[in-house]
Amino acid sequence: MAVALLIFACLASPLALHAAEQREAARFAANPVRKVVTMLQAMQTKVVEEGKKELELYERFQCYCKKGSSDLSAGVDAAEVKIPALGSEIKAAEESKAQRQADLKGGQDARGDAKATMAEATAIREKEAAAYAATKADYEANIAAIGKAGAALEQGVAGAFLQTGTARALQRLAVDMSSPVLDEHREELLAFLEGKQGSDYAPQSGQIIGILKQLGDEMKKGLAEATAAEEGAIKMFEDLAAAKGKEIGAVTAKIESSLDRVGELGVAIAQKKNDVVDTQEALAADKEFLANLEKSCSTKTAEWEARKTTRADELVALADTIKVLNDDDAL
Repeated sequence: MAVALLIFACLASPLALHAAEQREAARFAANPVRKVVTMLQAMQTKVVEEGKKELELYERFQCYCKKGSSDLSAGVDAAEVKIPALGSEIKAAEESKAQRQADLKGGQDARGDAKATMAEATAIREKEAAAYAATKADYEANIAAIGKAGAALEQGVAGAFLQTGTARALQRLAVDMSSPVLDEHREELLAFLEGKQGSDYAPQSGQIIGILKQLGDEMKKGLAEATAAEEGAIKMFEDLAAAKGKEIGAVTAKIESSLDRVGELGVAIAQKKNDVVDTQEALAADKEFLANLEKSCSTKTAEWEARKTTRADELVALADTIKVLNDDDAL
């Protein structure tokens, strides 16, 4: 009998436990407050999770605000330093350009003066050369005429010589030319050339030959002096031409250098002025963007603080409600 009771008790225990669980589940299922508590707890969990996600997004946005503000501020500071620096560079470049232009003008004037000097010297040289050529021709013609007259006298054919054009040319020379020999013996020479001595002139031929020889020597000396003067003038002209050529070459090199530098400075000035405009525009844009960013970040911070306060209040309200509903009396 005892064994039978023990077996019954063992079989009955699981059944009793299951029944108790069913009764408890039914009690909870039948209690609407419990459903509300569960729902509120789920809401509480959701609010906490949303808060974490919003916090992560807010922290990322704050990082963006700080970095963006820092970068923009650095750009603004750099631009505010760069603009006056560019102004100084432009001023220096313009002063350098003005100096180069003055150098260029001076070089062009100097080269013009050197070329004008050479042109004037060349014109003078050409006139001197023409004058020397005429003088040389006269000397050579006169020397030749004197030589022919002397030869005719020595050969005893003075009469035939006096009929020639050479004799007439020598006569004109004796009339027009001034020289120590002619000034002293002009009358004797003219008397001979005009044939006034007649046939009895032979005894005086020695005197005339002497006069002609002196006059020929004087002519040769004059030609030598004229030739020496011409050679000296040629040497002076060549030296001047060489010096002016070097001067013109050096000045031309400076002019070309100044032209290149003026061009380079002009390009640099234009580029720097464009850089100033670009930097000013970028500065204005950065300042505007920075102001908008700071305003946006400030607005987002205020919104975050408001949402954070609202969420905290919401969590407090949920916690208080759950606490009240979890009270044994309510359940």
